[in-house]
Amino acid sequence: MQKGVVRKRPPGQISEYGRQLATKQELRNEYLLRERKFKQYVQGVLKEKNKEGDKAELLLRKLEMRLDNAVFRMGFSPTRAGARQLVSHGHIFVNGGRTDVPSLEIKPGDVISIKPTSAKNVFFKNLPLNIKSYTAPSWILLDKEKLEGTIKTVPGASEVILQVDLPLVFEFYSR
Repeated sequence: MQKGVVRKRPPGQISEYGRQLATKQELRNEYLLRERKFKQYVQGVLKEKNKEGDKAELLLRKLEMRLDNAVFRMGFSPTRAGARQLVSHGHIFVNGGRTDVPSLEIKPGDVISIKPTSAKNVFFKNLPLNIKSYTAPSWILLDKEKLEGTIKTVPGASEVILQVDLPLVFEFYSR
């Protein structure tokens, strides 16, 4: 350190900007999103005029209602990355039609299932055994026999367990 330079904070103490950045990165990485897409979600929530809920809850809803996240929450894949790959490779049906768009926004009433020909795939062979002890979130009605799930409602903030302080994410993008 140069002579005469005084630190603004003690060593090891993170700045407010650093906290906001770290929080944003943690949430973005949790949902496996690239910066551009995550920024679109946050800015879309910030621009929304309706008072349907607070901004943090609206952002969580948008992130949770992605198809790849729903496939993960149904227990079809042990990771979000695996769920994203299942969707991208066309192994997932939404309302009886094939889709390969992981960011597809699902709605209450949508039925998500595994493509019938893919069910014979090696990856899905042990799925009925693995899913037997799995408990899906309350906003998903999971039929473990048919290997399909129905979205009952939009998840609330209380149903999503996150370790991040969401207001810091909005502060970061409000600069």
